[in-house]
Amino acid sequence: NDVYMTITMPVALEILSILVFGSIIFVWGIRYNNIKDEFKHFNLPNWLRDLVGIFKFSFAIMLFNDNLEIVRLGALGIAVLMLAALITHVRLKSEVPRMLPSFSLLCACLVIAYMSTEMLLPA
Repeated sequence: NDVYMTITMPVALEILSILVFGSIIFVWGIRYNNIKDEFKHFNLPNWLRDLVGIFKFSFAIMLFNDNLEIVRLGALGIAVLMLAALITHVRLKSEVPRMLPSFSLLCACLVIAYMSTEMLLPA
């Protein structure tokens, strides 16, 4: 007998939310010096870096709310920040590998937003 593991949408949403949250904690917490260097390299002000960090942590925490509308809002908030990061990388002609983290976080957040919207719809 073949045993198949089925991942339900709520479980997939939780896994993806954990991955997004973990990556934000890792990059903005553990590797914060890299963030400071990157914002300096792009000639972006410290207040903007701090504001982005506050928004990122706030949106990331929203991913674990019981209300799926708040989950969707958190995911879309991070997606907007990642889109801004990608636009900044493109405008400043960064190498493609430097764009991959923001692109993958953008994609993951769009999937979270989609799944939370689907789960809000009546069955």
